[in-house]
Amino acid sequence: MPGKNVSVVTEFILLGFGDLHSFKIVLFIVFLSIFLFTLTGNLLIILLVSISHHLHSPMYFFLCHLSLTDIVLSTNTLPNLLGAILNGGKRITIIGCITQFYFFSGITITECFLLAVMSYDRYLAICVPLRYISIMDFILLTCLSALPWMVGFILNLVAATLVAKFQFCDGNIVDHIFCDLSPLQKLSCSDSSLVEFLVFVCSTPVFICPCGFIVVTYIYIFLTILRMPSTVGRQKAFSTCSSHLLVVGAFYGTLITKYMIPSIGHSLLFNKIISLLSTVFTPLFNPLVYSLRNQDIRIALRKISER
Repeated sequence: MPGKNVSVVTEFILLGFGDLHSFKIVLFIVFLSIFLFTLTGNLLIILLVSISHHLHSPMYFFLCHLSLTDIVLSTNTLPNLLGAILNGGKRITIIGCITQFYFFSGITITECFLLAVMSYDRYLAICVPLRYISIMDFILLTCLSALPWMVGFILNLVAATLVAKFQFCDGNIVDHIFCDLSPLQKLSCSDSSLVEFLVFVCSTPVFICPCGFIVVTYIYIFLTILRMPSTVGRQKAFSTCSSHLLVVGAFYGTLITKYMIPSIGHSLLFNKIISLLSTVFTPLFNPLVYSLRNQDIRIALRKISER
């Protein structure tokens, strides 16, 4: 910006819910409780799958990876949000802010593909049960569990690198619950058109392809379940899919609301609430669904508690 004095920003103030300052103690207690329950629930699932032999199957192995994504997502966003609530704002360096954006975006992409992998696992188990063990061998299991993480954090590296080159000179108040791309673009005095184009080109197939794959696999799954002669068999097959379907619905429901529905007319508070659903409540929702609806998890938990 020639001919104009520009004060370059070196750190941000994450505002969180600064406009609800009078409720800060209540909000802090609520979100701290959610954070602790999220960590405890997801760590408990990982522990149960690790020590319970009847849970040593691909379905629960992928569930451990889902719990790990929830742990990373919560620890990436909630500690800074808690600090912002308690102190009326949280100072965060530019590097810290971009790192938070990188991990949030990477975990979101990872979970998209991981949920698709879990639906493929259910497809094999229900539609081709006699070949399930031979198809889902150790090599395929390892590749399918590593692929979502690689895609998520490698694909997102380009966007995070471009954001790291931004110059920020339009204030340092991030009026959001975490460092997302949109508030960073508003504070940037650099040209962000390349990042916008890249995010648009990459995010469409990243979100739509896994979602479409899940829909197709579950069409085949439901058709197979309906053809089962035994009512007990149909109920058992559907029960193994119901938890995954609830998690998919919650995850993609918040993503579609946040990113694919036009934001015109959306208030700032509305955007914060939608972000809360994806970053705070979804990681808590996943272990609750699997612990309450999955009989194998409940049995393993009961055995552990009786020791």
